[in-house]
Amino acid sequence: MDYGRMSTARTSSNNNRSRQPDEGDAFMTLPDKEIAGCINDITTSFGMSFNLADLHKPNPQQIQKIFEMLLDVIMNVTREVVAPAMRAAAEDMCGPDAERIYTSDTRDLMAFFLTTRKLLAECGIQDFTFQDLYKPTRERLAKIFSYLINFIRFRESQSAVIDEHWDKAQTVKNRIETLHRENKLREVQLADLQRNRKGTETAVQQREKRNSELKQRLLDLKRAQERVQERLERVKEEQSNLKRVLEEKTEATMTVKQEAAKLRPYTQQSPAVLEDSLRDLNASLTADKTQIDSLDRRARALQTSTDSFGVVVSDVHACTRLLTEVQTDLSKEEEELTKAARHRDALSDRSNNVRDVERQERLLQKQLSNVNARTDKLRWNADDKAESARTRMEELKSVHKRLAEERGEKGKEMERRRVRIEQTEKKMADLKENIENEVHAAHDEYLKMESHIKLYITEMESSL
Repeated sequence: MDYGRMSTARTSSNNNRSRQPDEGDAFMTLPDKEIAGCINDITTSFGMSFNLADLHKPNPQQIQKIFEMLLDVIMNVTREVVAPAMRAAAEDMCGPDAERIYTSDTRDLMAFFLTTRKLLAECGIQDFTFQDLYKPTRERLAKIFSYLINFIRFRESQSAVIDEHWDKAQTVKNRIETLHRENKLREVQLADLQRNRKGTETAVQQREKRNSELKQRLLDLKRAQERVQERLERVKEEQSNLKRVLEEKTEATMTVKQEAAKLRPYTQQSPAVLEDSLRDLNASLTADKTQIDSLDRRARALQTSTDSFGVVVSDVHACTRLLTEVQTDLSKEEEELTKAARHRDALSDRSNNVRDVERQERLLQKQLSNVNARTDKLRWNADDKAESARTRMEELKSVHKRLAEERGEKGKEMERRRVRIEQTEKKMADLKENIENEVHAAHDEYLKMESHIKLYITEMESSL
């Protein structure tokens, strides 16, 4: 990550702070060769090399790229991951003018610095500044890289435990997400079933109302059919009686005609008698004709009744077919009612399944809390181990003090080197003068950068 274009961000937040490593830093600091080898192993996978010369004479752009690689390896954070979030935050704060107020370099720089500072704070470096990015020194880089390498080694030594709990947490998280998705799907299905249930209940109520109306109509048609059958039986009986009377009358007429034929020869004997007989026969004939006419009218009336009975019979058959159709509709309605009952049972089963899923979700949440508790316990154990490491460091400090005393005994040997040191001091005085000039220039740049950063922070706080 090259932030060389940011000319204002090139100084330290505390230029007067002492850079001399204390005894704890001396214990944690690794040899330069080991540091260069470890950093080279990390950068090789990214297509870049690192050696002792790069550590002794650090290049700011190279150091920034190395820090970017370390963030990628340890925290899995890259420019592509951070840039969209920072751009969205800037747009939320400044709106359309975000790109003009907070350029992409500024956003990436602040995100890179804060992320690196957070990582180094976890590793034990609490004084990381912009000076370490833009004007790094060998001592600071050796300290920072040593702490990072020790952190990576500790993490790798505990990788089995970390991976185990990470896998368990991921499994529980995936299971919870799966249950959430299933729960949402069940809720959607339940809502669909409830909507279908309302529609089905409305349809069932309408069908029941229609069934009751059809049943009432069927009962009315049955009673009408019974009345028509009774009337038809009476008409048939009356028709048979009329036919029998007609046959009797016809037989009587034939008998009268036969008797008249027998009496015809006697009509020639006396005109007066014949007239009387003729009048009697005319009267009987008139009466017979009248009776025959009445019987004919009665027969025609019976025929008309027979035709009307035929029409009634056809109506009765139509009613019978209608009743059959109604019975079929009733059977279909009963089937639909049965299906509705099955749907209600299925809905109750789905509701029970939803309750089971919710209960399983609560159990998984409880398991997740237990896993978090175990993770906290492991973290406490790690703190205990760190405490023991600090105790060990105190012991090493006492050893270091003893070695310092032994070093005083070797002062005589240092006397022989004093002459060369005085020559070196003369050269260092010249270098010191040059360094002081550079320090003053760096201090001026730091003041500019500090005012610029304070301005950015003030704008960001006011925007938030």
